[in-house]
Amino acid sequence: MGLWMPFSSNRKPWGLRWRSSVWFITTVVGFGITTDLLVYSIIIPVLPFQLERLSYHKVSSLTGWLLCAYSAGLVLSTIPIAMHSERYSMRRMPLILGLLALIASQVMFMLAPNYAVMAVARVLQGISSSMVWIVGLALLCDTTPEKNVGRQLGIAMTGLSVGLLVGSPAGGVLYTRFGFRAPFIFASLCAVVDLFLRLLIIERDVALKWGYDPSEPTAVVMTEAPDASSTPDIQLASIPIAHVHGSTDMGTNEVEETIVSDKLEPPKAQKLSIAQKPIIDPTLVRRATPLLSVVIRLSQSPRALVALTMSFVYGLVQSMQEPSLPLHLQSVWNFNSDRVGLAYLAAVLPALISSPLAGYYVDQVGSDYITCICLLLALPWWIVMTLRQSLPLFIFSLAAQSFFVSGVVAPVTTELASVSRKMAGVGYAHVYGAFNLAFGIGTAGEKI
Repeated sequence: MGLWMPFSSNRKPWGLRWRSSVWFITTVVGFGITTDLLVYSIIIPVLPFQLERLSYHKVSSLTGWLLCAYSAGLVLSTIPIAMHSERYSMRRMPLILGLLALIASQVMFMLAPNYAVMAVARVLQGISSSMVWIVGLALLCDTTPEKNVGRQLGIAMTGLSVGLLVGSPAGGVLYTRFGFRAPFIFASLCAVVDLFLRLLIIERDVALKWGYDPSEPTAVVMTEAPDASSTPDIQLASIPIAHVHGSTDMGTNEVEETIVSDKLEPPKAQKLSIAQKPIIDPTLVRRATPLLSVVIRLSQSPRALVALTMSFVYGLVQSMQEPSLPLHLQSVWNFNSDRVGLAYLAAVLPALISSPLAGYYVDQVGSDYITCICLLLALPWWIVMTLRQSLPLFIFSLAAQSFFVSGVVAPVTTELASVSRKMAGVGYAHVYGAFNLAFGIGTAGEKI
């Protein structure tokens, strides 16, 4: 009870404070990203070998097209997911539906009798991924105070590295020991755990209805829901007055967020009924905005265009390495699937440090230069990786470029959140939909 519809009963949802808290939402979003990347990467070290076992030729090209199928699902689903999430004020349910689609894609891929079914499964997986990267990041920004958005996004983005860290080695080991189906069974089990966590989420809109703002520790939680026969009183001094950016009927673009100080308590214990409490109406938070209007507003923002360009470059870099790296290690140094998975450890371990570090510095000094610096410092290591003389040098170069490339995501996503707050009618799901679209086009860039 309280998992599917946390505000559907007359009683306060159990665990309201921790289920709607910034750190729990960050954990759920981070674990969702981990699951997404684990599922995405777990087949990278094994897919070429499986295609060879099935007597397919031009394995590198076929592997690349499967990655492109994932990107196609991601790109095609981005716009409807972003618009639907903002229009209907939904975060939690799309995340749950995305997990169910992810589990279905794993079963389909595991039982796929031919290459065509594999491609369809990857498309479905791309649709599921859109849910995490659009709705999950929007949910995190909904809950987190503006001053800490970079830090929380940086922490959540470590899920990207953890997913790659676990996925690639686990895929190689499981494939070698137990066969092709084992990686998908493992990925499905992780998705089930992720589904349980997403069921526990309480969105900020719901928490506000109970007089509790997750971003404000001074908020008070009601013990009963408002109804016709019961109107519990709440102290005025404890009620958060929450305002968010967005268009209103009178044309107001932005309103500041304020909290009634506990020092301003009325002299005679004045109280407000539930009907009088100054809690924001969730319908004011997210209004339906035409797609064309969102596109025009984002295209007129230099900050948004630069951030989206960086998203495209990040996706392009990732897609160019993934299908070719296992075959390169196999042809040059005779790596099998186990050793290919271990080689990926060098690529993801540094990212566990760079992502939260970049997010921390974004909150301190801004994101203007961090993204460009990370990309520029990654360039020399891409050149060194083309050399074939030394395996240790190649592994070190792989680790170095991963450190700097992974530092790009937190500043870019933080910058897009800032753009959303300054644009009336443009919500978090809109900007992260644009981010997902740019990234998806970049990941398909190798084939396009």
